[in-house]
Amino acid sequence: MIDGKTLLIAHLGFPTESFKAPMIYNPWFEQQGINAVVVPMGVKPENYTSTLASLFKMSNIRGALVTMPHKVTTVGLVDEVSPAGRIAGACNAILLRPDGTLLGDQFDGAGFVRGVQRKGLQLDGTRVLVSGSGGVGSAIAASLAAAGVGEMQLFDTNAASAQALAGRLQEHYPKLQVRIGSNDPAGYDLVVNATPLGMQDGDPLPFDVSRIAPQTFVGDVVMKQEITPLLAAAQAKGCRIQVGTDMLFEMIPAYLEFFGFGTASPEQLRAVAKIKY
Repeated sequence: MIDGKTLLIAHLGFPTESFKAPMIYNPWFEQQGINAVVVPMGVKPENYTSTLASLFKMSNIRGALVTMPHKVTTVGLVDEVSPAGRIAGACNAILLRPDGTLLGDQFDGAGFVRGVQRKGLQLDGTRVLVSGSGGVGSAIAASLAAAGVGEMQLFDTNAASAQALAGRLQEHYPKLQVRIGSNDPAGYDLVVNATPLGMQDGDPLPFDVSRIAPQTFVGDVVMKQEITPLLAAAQAKGCRIQVGTDMLFEMIPAYLEFFGFGTASPEQLRAVAKIKY
């Protein structure tokens, strides 16, 4: 029950139809007796700067979850950015601190990496391909680098975006081999779709699946449906996969701590979640 003491967590992005976080956080808050609620708020890119400024003038807001297409823009709109956010070049969480300043942080990459490691993928020294160098792709690339992968191929239809991410990675991880320019998945231990491809019916696959080997692990960040066309094709080849919501369940404990609402395990969150597709 929402009342006058309810703390708001805005879920900012556009469009909102594929948002899954409210169906995880809100059942958890209810079960735990936490008087807070996650509210989806659709904000178009051209309105984001003014909306964010107005939003955080409210007295009962604790923070915000930030998703596509606002993660990169958010870096320039908060007062302080965590190291993870600076490396990724994007923020997916904002905390309103007691002094009125905004802290931006980044949990996408940690959630993705924790998920694949939980499924048994050893990342140390592996070869990985990340398609998409926006907010979520940059975050995943940064966390994969921190986990000790040996070689990383970056691809983005915007070559400048991939080049900028490669530069940030090499600045912080000089021993990491980073290449750009190809999304051919042949020969990689892990391939990651960090693009929006798969959100719309009729989208092309982000990779040539015929070039993916059965021993390759395939991850997707798209959450419109659990098994995206990419993941269905990968499963048909015998690949291990990670669905988009796995990343979400792995990162939510870190979010809860960030917002001051305690913590939870992914298993506890799954037990009460009301995910729909």
